[in-house]
Amino acid sequence: MSVWNKKVISKDELEKFRSKYGLDSLSASIMLRRGITQGKDILYFMEDDLRFQHSPFSFNSMEDAVDRILDAQEEKEKVLIFGDRDVDGVSATTVLYECLCGLGIDVQYRLPQGNDAYGLSTEAVDDFASLGGTLIITVDCGISNIAEIQHAQEIGIDVIVTDHHNPPENLPPSTIILDPKLPDSGYPFQDISGCAVVYKLVSALRFAKSEWYKQDVCLLDAREEDSLVRIECIKIRNMVPCAAKLSLLAGSGESITSTRLPSYLSGQAILVWDAGTVRSLLKQAFGSSAEFNLVDIREHCAKYFPSIANLPLGKIKTMSKIAKYGNHEPTEIGGFYNIFVTYTQTDFRKKFPGCAQAEERDMQLVALAALADIMPMKNENRLFENNAIAAINAGRVRPGLIDLMARLNMLGRRVNATDLSWVVVSHLNAAGRLGHPELAAELFLSKDEKQRDSVAQKIMELNNQRKQLSQDAWTYAGIQAKTSIPSHNGKLCVVIDERLNRGVNGILAGRLVATYNIPAIAVTFVEKNAIGSMRSCRGVDVTKFLAKMGDIFINYGGHSAAGGFSFEREKLPIFEERLKELSVTLELSESKTDTFNVDAEIPPSFLTPDLLKISDRFEPFGEENGELLFLARGLPVLDGIIMGKGEKQHLKITVGNGSFKWPALFWNEAERLHRDFEIGDTVDILFNVQRNWFNGVESPQLILHDIKKSIC
Repeated sequence: MSVWNKKVISKDELEKFRSKYGLDSLSASIMLRRGITQGKDILYFMEDDLRFQHSPFSFNSMEDAVDRILDAQEEKEKVLIFGDRDVDGVSATTVLYECLCGLGIDVQYRLPQGNDAYGLSTEAVDDFASLGGTLIITVDCGISNIAEIQHAQEIGIDVIVTDHHNPPENLPPSTIILDPKLPDSGYPFQDISGCAVVYKLVSALRFAKSEWYKQDVCLLDAREEDSLVRIECIKIRNMVPCAAKLSLLAGSGESITSTRLPSYLSGQAILVWDAGTVRSLLKQAFGSSAEFNLVDIREHCAKYFPSIANLPLGKIKTMSKIAKYGNHEPTEIGGFYNIFVTYTQTDFRKKFPGCAQAEERDMQLVALAALADIMPMKNENRLFENNAIAAINAGRVRPGLIDLMARLNMLGRRVNATDLSWVVVSHLNAAGRLGHPELAAELFLSKDEKQRDSVAQKIMELNNQRKQLSQDAWTYAGIQAKTSIPSHNGKLCVVIDERLNRGVNGILAGRLVATYNIPAIAVTFVEKNAIGSMRSCRGVDVTKFLAKMGDIFINYGGHSAAGGFSFEREKLPIFEERLKELSVTLELSESKTDTFNVDAEIPPSFLTPDLLKISDRFEPFGEENGELLFLARGLPVLDGIIMGKGEKQHLKITVGNGSFKWPALFWNEAERLHRDFEIGDTVDILFNVQRNWFNGVESPQLILHDIKKSIC
């Protein structure tokens, strides 16, 4: 018997929360039930402006990475981008390759081919060295390639690592590393894709064109406070605060040399809002002998934001959206910082419009990568997805993607993250899984429309092959998978079969997880090595689990939910024995497959197409942000039919609320009709609300998750 769980929220709690953040009652109740209660999280559900993404210079090593690449540009060095075979790796390779080509750098890229192992190889390093190469940039890999990077350094090749995988205990020495999962990376959000890390690097390279790149700037504000002068300053470099804020009260004949102000301002360009007023207040505080070289930024900001030209910072601070979602009262210096960053970004886009256009193209690949690597749909990942999807739905689809979407009949209608994930990403991944990631790269990089169309067709053919291989793998795995569970203490499902294609190991492991609701491993063999994939659920950390067998692996890595590994074939008995031993130690969180957590109950009279607007606000759906699950009670079943052929059939019913009739689909649950309810009965339903696209017409529909006959 399934459990429908709807968390109780008090009216007082709801009203305070709704009022604080300016939310409608339904959205507020959904957020409270989902635990989205902090302003910094709510921001990414309510705002889509890219202003709210994190600065690339939050990475502590970003300036070093930019300078090393600019040195390569100036010295006309040869640069190699080494990527990965999946959508994330190919997208990251594409974004960086296009950027470096635009800088006039002599750049090439290399992706693992055929049965090549994951990650940078010594062979690739030596091949590049033979061409006179001096800089390798890894994308979506590299963090675990210690030996290969040391080899590169020994023969005079520098390496920049851009990755997002969990780092090992030991890191490549003397290497510039950009990985948000490094404890000291400085980046405020860990869960971005490898392509997003590259996008940050590319954004920083573009910013290097700005007059503000590497400029030490201090924003200063002064105002009267209790007959004294409150002075606040904040140092920034590359638009990121680089020192603690300074705040002091001065006056009554105090000498400026007795304060920290001179040392704090030393070597800085001092920017103020309304220089006349600030200069007068500083004179009031320290006397006329204290000299300040102030630059009034207000008139520059007024070019783009004329409505704030004559407003004091005390007023501007209350207008900041960032302050609205902050945990503290807005401050004048905080408002100054926000408006200054917004000004510099706006000014940069005006001066370099090509960069803004390139950013939009890049964003579409960043969005695909996030979906492909199952990044959580929170924080700035939501900005990436929403901006990319908005551009695609507006018809501004990047080259390569538009060619594939045309082949898939996806143009001319609204798409969402689910469409991109299930259709586009699955096709692109097929190329890498079957050993041809170069096709996906060629699709995105080719300037020839006919060639791109031809490549798109090849990718579709590869996807058909992948489907067949996946079906074959399931056939091979069926009996072995089920019988492996008891021998692994009921906590792990393991399939080891030479007939598996390495390209579908991950797909098979994922399907096993979905079937048995426990972590799963799929292993096949390529020549003298075993190649495996692991997928997780119920709180098991894949990389931590694999690390316990690190001594027998050639290499391994991944995320908390998914990973890959390889080992010498002769070590298979050791591997199998270790799995049995380690399975005892697995701690699985409670399974909740029969529990439905309801986001909101919708009275029948409110069950109208307007509900789609609420659903749209919570898009994109995906990892850690599932589709909204609504509950409605007392709906009459107006009609019902069985659809589909084969073993599992689907149910389509029509429910009404008196003014609107909803088609409702229940996948693989045809037997519920005549067993649990009849046409004409009144039912309670759990559902998602979606748009259906058929023959060029869009219409709303419900997707059912459970149904019960109403209790009168």
